[in-house]
Amino acid sequence: MIRRGPSEFQVRSLVAGHNVDRLAEQIVEFRPKYVVVATAVAEQGLTTRLEATALARSEWPEIRSGARARVEAATDPDVDFVMSAIVGVAGLEATYEAVRLGKRVGLANKEVLVASGRLVIEAARASGTELIPVDSEHNGAHQSLRAGRREEVTRLILTASGGPFRRTPKDQLINVTPAQALNHPTWKMGQRITIDSATLMNKGFEVIEACWLFDFAPSEVDVVVHPQSTVHAMVEYNDGSVIAQISATDMRMPIQYALTYPARMPAPVPRLDWTEPRHWEFFPPEPEKFPLLRLAYEAQAAGGSATCTLNAADEIAVDAFLREEISFPGIAEVVEETLSVMPIREPATVAEVLAIDEESRARAREIARKRRITGRRTESLLKA
Repeated sequence: MIRRGPSEFQVRSLVAGHNVDRLAEQIVEFRPKYVVVATAVAEQGLTTRLEATALARSEWPEIRSGARARVEAATDPDVDFVMSAIVGVAGLEATYEAVRLGKRVGLANKEVLVASGRLVIEAARASGTELIPVDSEHNGAHQSLRAGRREEVTRLILTASGGPFRRTPKDQLINVTPAQALNHPTWKMGQRITIDSATLMNKGFEVIEACWLFDFAPSEVDVVVHPQSTVHAMVEYNDGSVIAQISATDMRMPIQYALTYPARMPAPVPRLDWTEPRHWEFFPPEPEKFPLLRLAYEAQAAGGSATCTLNAADEIAVDAFLREEISFPGIAEVVEETLSVMPIREPATVAEVLAIDEESRARAREIARKRRITGRRTESLLKA
């Protein structure tokens, strides 16, 4: 998007993990002043990679690594807009500090609000900044809510593709493999978010995020399965009117919206052809088949640290499933048990949120480990 409108934007800093080859290419093209990678090892790798380019040393950005450097990149006085897209709570501190200082934030990270919604929203209100959602569903809701006043809204409806197991019978989910779960029918995403989409946990996170972004109670947010993924969100007003946001299934659309809001730029993707016949379907989700959606609603209603624990336990359980240590239904079982044993607290700082996150992960690891051992013993007995 920045490449399409270079006169509109200047890249001040780039933050990456370990993909130093891609980062080096972007440094050569966009000439940031400051870059951050995950570790000192990645920092050295980036240095080696830049030495192989035609970029003179005097044109190199300052290179740093680690969490503190991420915060400094996000709070740089010359930065006006921060795109928060680091997966997991690793991006929480930098995003929170950017919000606290009044930076406009494009939010593509669900975990920031799932783990620490109250603190982040309170910081945004105090600084007067705006959080512009980049997830297609919340971006669609943000656009649809512009049609009327918040007090006129009766409910928000988020759509879900249904994932790869929409038609799979519940009793067959025990046999699902990681490869099958990673085969999303609509979107190409990272591993964790793809598994979360298959379990509908991703949609549960979106319900929580929507509650914080738009000041909804969980009971005011509905989820419907929409396999075509063309209608991203709908807002129902008190007169019965429903405003829907519809666009191509391409993330360049919400990214551009966040970068240019409240203005709009020409479409970065081909426009929908309304002369073509279309068939859109909408179904209710199946909570018995996908219990993580129910757990997300319950965690948001419980308040406090429950949603932080929900996110932490899910990340551990998804990782265990990808390593084939627990079954696909075992993801929800690990999350539910972790929620049952973790006390609900009201964190007052980001540091407290991160401590609860770590404690929740430790408990989830213990629970997943016990289930893995039990599963192996069961398999051994069946073979015997």
